[in-house]
Amino acid sequence: MCGIVGIFPYHNAAAPVDAGELTRIRDAMAARGPDGFANWIADDGRIGFGHRRLAFIDLSDDGLQPMHDGNGRTIIFNGEIYNYRALRGELQALGHIFRTQSDTEVILRGHAQWGDGVFTRLRGMFALGLWDANIARLTLVRGPYGIKPLYYADDGQTIRFASSVQALLQSSAISRETDPAGEAGFYLLGSVPEPFTSIRDIRALPAGHVLHVTRDGATGPTAFLQIGALLADAEQQAPDFAHLSSGEVCERVRAALRDSIAHHLVSDVPIGVFLSAGVDSGTILGLASECRSPGLTALTLGFAEFAGQAEDEAPLASMCAATYGVPHRVGMVGAADFAAQSGAMLTAMDQPSIDGPNSWFITKFARECGFKGALSGLGGDEFFGGYPSFVDIPRWQRQLGPIHRIGIGSVMARAARGAGMGRIGIPPKALALLEYSGTMAGSWFVRRGLYMPWELPALMGEERAAAGLSALNLLPHIEAQLDPRARSDFVRIATLEASLYMRNQLLRDTDWASMAHSVEVRVPLVDVELLRTVTPLIIAGRVRGKAILAQMANPPLPTAITHRPKTGFTIPVGHWMGSAPRQSSNPFGYVRDWAKSVAARHF
Repeated sequence: MCGIVGIFPYHNAAAPVDAGELTRIRDAMAARGPDGFANWIADDGRIGFGHRRLAFIDLSDDGLQPMHDGNGRTIIFNGEIYNYRALRGELQALGHIFRTQSDTEVILRGHAQWGDGVFTRLRGMFALGLWDANIARLTLVRGPYGIKPLYYADDGQTIRFASSVQALLQSSAISRETDPAGEAGFYLLGSVPEPFTSIRDIRALPAGHVLHVTRDGATGPTAFLQIGALLADAEQQAPDFAHLSSGEVCERVRAALRDSIAHHLVSDVPIGVFLSAGVDSGTILGLASECRSPGLTALTLGFAEFAGQAEDEAPLASMCAATYGVPHRVGMVGAADFAAQSGAMLTAMDQPSIDGPNSWFITKFARECGFKGALSGLGGDEFFGGYPSFVDIPRWQRQLGPIHRIGIGSVMARAARGAGMGRIGIPPKALALLEYSGTMAGSWFVRRGLYMPWELPALMGEERAAAGLSALNLLPHIEAQLDPRARSDFVRIATLEASLYMRNQLLRDTDWASMAHSVEVRVPLVDVELLRTVTPLIIAGRVRGKAILAQMANPPLPTAITHRPKTGFTIPVGHWMGSAPRQSSNPFGYVRDWAKSVAARHF
C-alpha cells in the first residue's frame, strides 16, 4: 500500500521533469507511505516517478520503489496482489529470474511476459504506473473494482498522475478551479462520480481501465475488465448451476469465501478484522480464524450514545469474537472525539463525501492498536443483494411503470413542482419517483440520491448548476455502467451499487480515511474471483440473500447476530452535530447539513 506520483512531459515543447515538483506531490502523500520514499528521474529528464511506501510484503529494501527490471521497464505500484506467488511460479517456469519476494516485481516481469494481459491475471487491488523505455510509453492502470484510486491531469504537453487529488494540487501547473460537474455530482449522489473530481483539470482513471501515453499523447482510457461485464457473464452461466444440491452449493460458497479471505490475509505483518454485530464481518472473522493468521485480532468501535441501545454493536461483537477464540479490542468514540477530529477529517478527505467518519475512527483505532492492516466486511450487501434497493427498485418499476409507458410520469412531476407542491411538505424524492422511476438508472438515482436536480440552483447558483448538470449528464452516466447483456433486476442493481455507490463512496472513503492513519484496509468480499464463483449461484436462485453466510464458519455465527435486525454500520454523527436524536435510524436531515459543510471545504 503506497502513494504514487509520476510526471511525463511527453511533448517536445514541454519542460523536463521538475524534481522539486515531483517531491512536493510525493510528500503530500506521506501518510500513505511512512515506511520509505524515493524518486526516480530518467537521465534525459523526460519521465519521473515518486513513491511513498507502506510495507506489507517483502519488508526488506528489496521491495523499494520505483522498481526497475534491468530491461528498460520501471514501475510504481499502489495496492496488493494476493495471487502474486502463483504468478511468480508461472513466470519462473517461463524463465524469469526474480531478485525480490515482492508482488511489485511480479507485475513488472508479468508485463514483460504478457503485456497488458497481465492486468486481467492480477487478483487484488491495484493502481500503477509503468514506464517502458524501449518504446517510450507510460501505462497507467487501475483495478476492476477501483479499490485503489488513481488521478491524472493532462495539459496537452505533460501528464501528471498520483494517488490523491490534493497531492496533485501541489503542482503549480494544475489549476485549482473547481468542477461544476463534480459539485453537482456530489450534491446529487453524496460523492463525486468518476471520472469527475472536485477539480476541473483532474480526472480519475476509471476502474478497470488502462491509459497509454506516448510522445504523441494519451490513448484511452480503455476498459480491460468491468464489473458490469463480469456480472452479465455470471448471469449467462447461472443455468449451469441449477442442478446442484443444497450441500454442493454451500460447499462451493464456503470454499470460495475461505479462499478469498485466505488470499487477503497474505502479509508479512499482522492483520486485524473490523468487527461489527453484522453477518458480513462476523463471517469474515470466523473464516479468518480458521486460516490461523498470526496476530489476528478483532477491532470494534463503541459509542457512549448507543450504550444499552439496539445500535450498540460492541456486546454482540464480543460474543462473536469469543465464539471464534479471537482476541477482541473495543475503542470508544464520543461527541468530544468527533469535535476534536472533524477538522482533520475534512482536511484528509481527498474528495468530498457525505460518509467517512466511521472509516476514519475505526482505522484510527486500528493504528492505535498497532495494526497496519485490517479486513473489512465492505461489499457484502452489493454482492448478496442486501440493500433495500434490490427490493424497492423493482417494486417502483412495477407500480409506476404504467404512467411512464404512456409518457405522463415526467409531465406530472414537473406540473407538481410548478404548482409548488414541494413547498407544502411533499418530499423531493416523492416527486422524483414520478419523474425518474421509468428506467433502472432513474430508479436507482432516486433510491441513492441526496438532492434532486431542481434543488441544485439554490445550492450552487443557476448558471453553475446548469453547467454542472449538463457536463455530468447524470442518467446516461448511470446507464453506461450497465452491460447491455444484463437482463435480471438483480444483476443490473448489483452493477449500479458496485460501480457507483460502493466505488465512488464506500471504497473511496475507506481509502482516504485509512490512508490518513497509514492503515491498509482489505476487502475480501470485493474480489473478482469470488464474484465469478458465487454470483452464478446467486442469480440461479441457489443462494438467497446473506443468510447462507451465517453458516459458513465453524461453528456458525451466534443466532443473536443472525436474528438481529439490519442496521448497517451506524454512528451517532447526527447527535454529535446537534441536528438529530441519539438514534441515527433516519439520518437524512443531518446528512444534508454535513454535505453542505463538506462542500464548503471543497468547492
